[in-house]
Amino acid sequence: MTHTTTVALPPEQVLGAAQRFFAERVPSAAAFVERQGPGFLVLRGQGGEEVVFSARSDGGGKTQVRASTLFFDQAVDRFLSTLPLEAAVEVV
Repeated sequence: MTHTTTVALPPEQVLGAAQRFFAERVPSAAAFVERQGPGFLVLRGQGGEEVVFSARSDGGGKTQVRASTLFFDQAVDRFLSTLPLEAAVEVV
């Protein structure tokens, strides 16, 4: 599933928060950095599951966040709920 929203944090803070959240706050299904770069973060779980985040500034002080995963849907929802949301989370 793909989760999208807009938040009131810079992209680098969103990606850093995602990295910490999935390493520390999801004990039964932790995920760790596999790849990262400007605007994206790929985390891999212990069973090989993947979650991918992208974050980009909209130019108006807000950040558009997108997360895609097949296994971590509940954890992604929990993570996004910890951010200062500017829009509802859409899940497709």
